[in-house]
Amino acid sequence: MASPTRSRRERPAKPPLSRDWIIAATIEIMRSEGLEKATMRRVAQALDTGPASLYVYVANTAALHTAVLDDLLGSVEPASEGDWQSRLEALLTDFGRVLFAYPGLARSALVLRPTGPNAILLYDRLLGLLLEGRIEPARAAWGVDLLLQYVTANAAEHSAPAPSDVDTAASDAAEWDDLTRALRTASPEMAPHVAAHAEAILGGTPEQRVDWALRALVAGIATTALPDSRS
Repeated sequence: MASPTRSRRERPAKPPLSRDWIIAATIEIMRSEGLEKATMRRVAQALDTGPASLYVYVANTAALHTAVLDDLLGSVEPASEGDWQSRLEALLTDFGRVLFAYPGLARSALVLRPTGPNAILLYDRLLGLLLEGRIEPARAAWGVDLLLQYVTANAAEHSAPAPSDVDTAASDAAEWDDLTRALRTASPEMAPHVAAHAEAILGGTPEQRVDWALRALVAGIATTALPDSRS
């Protein structure tokens, strides 16, 4: 005999919908299925509600992803020891760690403009560290934008593939092999500098290259004057 249909009144009550609950569900979907699956419809399905219910809390999927990014930035903590530059590098590395953990989010962050409280706090901390290094305020403000763009772009390019990107890892390995081969077999006549310095071009670990890039950017920020606003 088939079991009787269970009345809705007998089912456990769902917790009230909230922005925090929506963000938490979106993060779980991102972890298991990838960012591209974390749509308003999919999140609503996970929460056993209709997509229209979510629009009370977030305007659209882009706004949802922006809110998720800001929530994750809450885990980015400043270092308490070291000089201003080492603390700056540690903070940016921690920011990159968050983006590396969610590859799709790293790619979306290139076009997202986070304005949530955690994003503003991260910007403030980075700006404060550059000011501590006696970098002129206007130059430091532009510098924060440059540093965040570099870390975001690096994470988007090199982070692990999302679960749905089944061919990405093989493609990345093949592309790296192709690049290495092209550089090492470059014609001395057509590309003499590449042919002479291929090993230098390919040298260093990813971590070493990121550390160097951050130091190079900070050095440039400290010494490069802003354009004259009067011209």
